[in-house]
Amino acid sequence: MVSSPNSHGCIEKKYWWLTNKKIVDMYVKDARSMIASQDQSNIASAINILDAALALSPRCEVAMELKASSLLHLRRFGEVADMLQDYIPSLKLASDSSSSSDSSSSSSSSSSSSLSDNSSQSLARERVKLLSPNRSEQSSFKCFSVSDLKKKIMSGIVKNRDKEGQWRYLILGKACCHLGLMEDGMALLQTGKRLASAAFRRESVCWSDDSFTSSGETFTVSNLPQTPPRTDSESICHLLSHIKLLLRRKTAAIAAMEAGLYTESIRHFSKIVDGRRFSPPAFLAECYIHRASAYQSSGRIAEAIADCNRTLALDPSSIEALTTRASLYKTINCLTDSLHDLEHLKLLYNSILRDRKLPGPAWKRQSFGYHEIPGKLCSISTKIQELKQRVALGEIGNVDYYALMGLRRGCCSRSELERSHLLLTLRHKPDKSTNFIDRCEFSDERDAESVKERAKMSSLLLYRLIQRGHSKLMRIVLDEETSEKERKMHDEHQQLSESVVMANTNPNPNPNPNPNRNQVEKKNAFQGVFCRDLAVVGNLLSQTGFNRPIQVKYEGLSC
Repeated sequence: MVSSPNSHGCIEKKYWWLTNKKIVDMYVKDARSMIASQDQSNIASAINILDAALALSPRCEVAMELKASSLLHLRRFGEVADMLQDYIPSLKLASDSSSSSDSSSSSSSSSSSSLSDNSSQSLARERVKLLSPNRSEQSSFKCFSVSDLKKKIMSGIVKNRDKEGQWRYLILGKACCHLGLMEDGMALLQTGKRLASAAFRRESVCWSDDSFTSSGETFTVSNLPQTPPRTDSESICHLLSHIKLLLRRKTAAIAAMEAGLYTESIRHFSKIVDGRRFSPPAFLAECYIHRASAYQSSGRIAEAIADCNRTLALDPSSIEALTTRASLYKTINCLTDSLHDLEHLKLLYNSILRDRKLPGPAWKRQSFGYHEIPGKLCSISTKIQELKQRVALGEIGNVDYYALMGLRRGCCSRSELERSHLLLTLRHKPDKSTNFIDRCEFSDERDAESVKERAKMSSLLLYRLIQRGHSKLMRIVLDEETSEKERKMHDEHQQLSESVVMANTNPNPNPNPNPNRNQVEKKNAFQGVFCRDLAVVGNLLSQTGFNRPIQVKYEGLSC
């Protein structure tokens, strides 16, 4: 039966001669046996035991490795990143840059005071030289430096930790990939793979000496050093290839968008978000917001709003998505929805200033800095006041549905409207609004359910806006068609009245506007009568013969 941390606590109190190292070893042994069962509840209990071990020995490498691997097995990737956040490359670079900026600012602030103190320091050095002219040169005694010894010991600990802690790169790399930190995950996995292969080569150098002896011992596989499992290395290779493909497509899409090729950028981002393989929600949210910007630049407002809705369903605190959607609603004069998003943004900025930190964990990637919040808050307050004034003036119903539907104002036919409405309805139907969630890889089912609820609500609002726009534009198109028919009927009636007036004013009831044509018709009629008479005469001659009288009766007269 596996003992619990409480029982070990009792042992620690009862047997006071047990050291912390022995207790930690007992904790680690129990945790190993519980993890080997591959049961979720046992692994969770093992994590509690390992927490007790790390409380006694925070630098225990084995306990840290077991805890990190257990958290990764339970798909608690955020806790892995929190545990090993000092090894995330982007976070380390950000901290280094911030520390360098702080040091530069402090150095610039202290430059004036250092200039004033130089004279006093020089005077003090001269006084020291005068008081003790050659004492430092004559004495050969050197004091023991505790700080130098501490630096050497810490450097040795760090070196040993780097040698023994190669597991950090692989475990943290997998966790970063699942959290959407693709660049960091790729760098960590490549580093861990390279270190593992280098260690394997170093160990394989002495295989021949250790495996074969002169005493004739048999060669067995157990004598060889343990190699990493083949399946783990293959999975890492497949994961790396998938990450490289995603990053390559993302880079191409961003480059196309910066070059103004918005259709090409949309195509690349669509390949990422519509891929068959599962992707982390954070990475998909980033791709969706980039594609929304491309849609906005190309004039496809409804698709851009839908991508902003998907981003906010995956990340409700996405400030970039809220800003983009508010600008999109303002573009089509949907002032109430834009005002709602700006109010939400204002609340987020106020919470950031209150908590004095950016939303989310420390390793979460942000598109803005903390120092930018006051300026953004002032600009958003100004926009809110402007929109409230416009709403108060009654500009609520002036929504530009032509821009929403992707149609040209003033020259839209019924067929174009029906085609646009059909495409938008098929794309943004509420039943299909949650299909993108099937391609997301969530660590918890509750997260998936909450994302589905947010996606359904936002897609329903967009669908209703599209239907409202279709009905209003259809009324406008029908009114235009009716007015066009009335205009045509009015033109025909006017032409008919003009022809009647012209007929009444002309004295000749049967005018002959073309006399040449009448002469030609008379000539043709004469030629027809003459040909007919010749045919009759020929027929009579054939009946009586030549040099004989022909009897022909014309209206009672005989010849």
